[in-house]
Amino acid sequence: MSISATLQQLGITLPQIATPAAAYLPFVQTGNLLFLSGHISKQNGAVWAGQLGRELTTAQGREAAHLVAIDLMGTLQAATGDLGRIRRIVKLMGLVNSVPSFTEQHLVINGASELLGQVFGAKGQHARSAFGVAQIPLGAAVEIELIAEVD
Repeated sequence: MSISATLQQLGITLPQIATPAAAYLPFVQTGNLLFLSGHISKQNGAVWAGQLGRELTTAQGREAAHLVAIDLMGTLQAATGDLGRIRRIVKLMGLVNSVPSFTEQHLVINGASELLGQVFGAKGQHARSAFGVAQIPLGAAVEIELIAEVD
């Protein structure tokens, strides 16, 4: 099944690439590697803010990470013109806005990892880091960076 058919089957419409909120580019390609800047959690177009372990549960964090993955795929689409050009999702780096006692960052970022695996199959399986941080810009719950290999 094609990537666009998989997205359609999952009921996912990719968003337009977001305008950077500061002095950076949304993506940079060097050789066959595509580096995506951090994308923050949004819900219904607004920043999904909050700290895991305080205002948000692990399940809500997973959903926030799932939505970030959709935004990341929108940027991949804008960068490549065709998601079929993705050879591999190489690595994710997930940052989770969490209280010091929260230890389920890995489960939160699974919300993004699992969706990328669903959409890209084996090409979507990747290396990953998941960190708990004291704060993320704009108070967002989750921020994720992505590295992909492209044709």
